[in-house]
Amino acid sequence: MKHLPKHLQPRWRYLAVAIETWPDAEVGRRSFQRELWYAGQNLLGDPGSADADLRLLRYDVAEGSGGAIVRVRRGEVDAARAAIACVDEVNGHPIGLRVTGVSGSVDAASESYLGDPAGSSTQREVAFEGADYPARIRNGVVDVEAEAGPIGATVHDIE
Repeated sequence: MKHLPKHLQPRWRYLAVAIETWPDAEVGRRSFQRELWYAGQNLLGDPGSADADLRLLRYDVAEGSGGAIVRVRRGEVDAARAAIACVDEVNGHPIGLRVTGVSGSVDAASESYLGDPAGSSTQREVAFEGADYPARIRNGVVDVEAEAGPIGATVHDIE
């Protein structure tokens, strides 16, 4: 079977997506891909979802933060961004997604918009609401492990 001529081959754009969730949340690659497909289908319908063709190419999440590269067809970038914005939880864990950039190649999207998606985190005890709790601090974000569950805070909240 012959390949299509270059002018008939589909053109792709690659969306760099920053991911943030609780440090103990288990958000796997397959689960994330499934939620992307569901969001695309629910928002765009079957024909629109097929046109956008959301495909997860790279996925790296560790300790609550990371990044992904999502492939979409060239004319469907706005629809894909809207579908990605509709994903608010994976496997019952809340998740925050932000499209940091769009590129014409996977390498350019990774280097320009994701950098080192995992970042570094430190764990220590913090004083929060008059009591000491264990917390993880990464990139100016603090995840306090309170009795009622994790609480998102900033460095200024615990000082």
